[in-house]
Amino acid sequence: MTLTLSDVTLTYPDGDGRLTALDRVSLEVPAGTLTAVVGPSGSGKSSLLAVAATLVTPDSGRVVVAGRDTSGLDRAGQAELRRAHIGIVFQQPNLLPSLTAAEQLQVMTHLSGGAVRRSRERALELLDAVGLADQAGRRPHQLSGGQRQRINIARALMNEPGVLLVDEPTSALDHERGAAVLDLLVRLVRERSTATVLVTHDRTHLDRVDRTVRMDDGRLTVPEPV
Repeated sequence: MTLTLSDVTLTYPDGDGRLTALDRVSLEVPAGTLTAVVGPSGSGKSSLLAVAATLVTPDSGRVVVAGRDTSGLDRAGQAELRRAHIGIVFQQPNLLPSLTAAEQLQVMTHLSGGAVRRSRERALELLDAVGLADQAGRRPHQLSGGQRQRINIARALMNEPGVLLVDEPTSALDHERGAAVLDLLVRLVRERSTATVLVTHDRTHLDRVDRTVRMDDGRLTVPEPV
């Protein structure tokens, strides 16, 4: 599956006028590739992720996920598209304190109405894929920050999305753990052929991604070499 943004503009109210968050942004992310988006705070990176995730509807332009133009979808249609085709890795894992690692993942299947028995099998498979098979029964307070972020990634993959959107996954980790998380993402992207966008301030690991683009004042610039 491919993620495509075509000539997307997004504005927000700002006093008597409008603030432009995205200014005619176009981006294509093929299946099985990872595109990193860098840029200063306030440049539009988070707005780009929100539009790609169908959490925010742009003023104009097209967002195509899994071959489906999202512009004509109502809120229910957008929510269904997210459940079926989009995985989101938030900056903070926001794991539920009372649930085990496996249960954190199983919640995703329950929300989409999937089979309970299969959800357990799928959760254990993904925990194994992120190197946490032996931590399936542990709760968040029993895990390190890097382990919680790995669960965050596995949870986003629970419903086998074709598009994966990742927000600052290494911001709370030290250099070594950050590198390990990014290596994990790159491997999973290849193995599962997800079209992946990674928003990050951390430029130290960008040699691992397929390409890097930069946001400045809502505009997407020419890809930078990594």
